Amino acid sequence: MNGLLKSLFLTAAILVAGPVAAEPIDINTADAETLAANIKGVGAKKAKAIVEYRRKHGPFKRPEDLIHVKGIGPKLVENNRDVIRVGKNHR
Repeated sequence: MNGLLKSLFLTAAILVAGPVAAEPIDINTADAETLAANIKGVGAKKAKAIVEYRRKHGPFKRPEDLIHVKGIGPKLVENNRDVIRVGKNHR
């Protein structure tokens, strides 16, 4: 019974804590795997498109510039504002 109570307590603690926030990432330096893992709504295909766009057009100046990448719209940028960075200290 003691083990069951510990399991229930641990499960409850995890549910109350909620999801862990992703770490902020620099969209100008992150590789496709990192982009896909940290930006909600970005899978492997969109992540590769971000890297390719960056390669062809140079670094992003601001997070909103992601909307120039095919398949990425303003809502995706807004939903990920807390994790998207351009440079070390910029949002």
